[in-house]
Amino acid sequence: MAWVEQHGGGWRVRYRLDDDTIFSEPGYPSSAAAEERALDVESDQRRKRFADPRLAKTTIDEWIRKWASAHGVTAMTWSTYDSHLRNHILPFWTGTGLGDIERIRVKGWVNKTLRSKLADKSAKDILVLFSQIIGEAVDEGLIGANPCRKLRIPFGESPERPHASTDEVDAIAGRMRPDDGLLVITAAYTGLRWGELAGLQWIRTYLDSNPRIAVDPKFGALHEVRGQKLELGPPKTPASARDVHLPRFLVEELLAHRRRNPESQFVFPGARGALRRRGNFRKRVWLPALAGDEALGWAPLKVGMHFHDLRHTQETWLIEDDVPRALRLKRLGHKRKDVDDGYSHVTEALIGRMLAQLQLRWELDGGWSWIMDGKDEAW
Repeated sequence: MAWVEQHGGGWRVRYRLDDDTIFSEPGYPSSAAAEERALDVESDQRRKRFADPRLAKTTIDEWIRKWASAHGVTAMTWSTYDSHLRNHILPFWTGTGLGDIERIRVKGWVNKTLRSKLADKSAKDILVLFSQIIGEAVDEGLIGANPCRKLRIPFGESPERPHASTDEVDAIAGRMRPDDGLLVITAAYTGLRWGELAGLQWIRTYLDSNPRIAVDPKFGALHEVRGQKLELGPPKTPASARDVHLPRFLVEELLAHRRRNPESQFVFPGARGALRRRGNFRKRVWLPALAGDEALGWAPLKVGMHFHDLRHTQETWLIEDDVPRALRLKRLGHKRKDVDDGYSHVTEALIGRMLAQLQLRWELDGGWSWIMDGKDEAW
């Protein structure tokens, strides 16, 4: 049971813990406030939802270390978590007891600290991680409630990402060296993610009677850990392990590409056969192609577009070509979520019609050349 006592200039609530220790909560301004807290304690104890208040003194630093040692995610995901923890969560909350993390203070941290220097999406991602960590402290009985819940923070909607037409993809690719340009063409016509392309090996690229790229469930993507270490690992989600079928023209381009790089283990290696770093490609290849070159007569094109937007481009083309949702989800490596998805099936006939439409796009608007010294010619 819990009871109320006058204490100093106010009131306190006292109650017995499971080990018969008597615990006190001082600081209530009135007997009514203390009585209300005492009733809450008794209710939580009866319902087996009472959190031992001594556990709430565990600091966020201690809890994160314990949480991290038990949490299992991919190396890429942990790299993101680690960045959020080191750069945003621990600098603000270090030394704070779990029970001292107040809802209103979390709200102020998000609105005044995170959103003052980060985009809303990044601030929201950090809050989601923090809430996940605190939520597991609730599950473990360290605290009674998650102060991150129901914060009512109106995050702005992410702007719609751009996509490119067939002509625009060809133009962007044509401003690059052939191997880089083919990387862009492959991304736009398959919807493969950057990591799936940068880590793609020839042994997973089938250019025979059933041409396809197989994204391996264990080693199907290249991950950059903390922006330094490069390693092969699983793709983004289990649904991302898939076969991505290729239209005829892309098979021919990849065969020619292989003849240009006969000794390479990877389909799209970087300089001297090294693995590609996303940041280097963006700075040295992607952004210059979008920015244009006045000397070569290149106007700026799709400025602000990201490499990842080539996935949006593939999805848009598939919608334009009336490709069924089930096949679009499978091709892009997305999990089926709607009830109707379970009743839809991907057949060879559907795949064949989709590939025919992609081939037609290439034949009508595709084809490419590269500019060197101001003249159109193949490298």
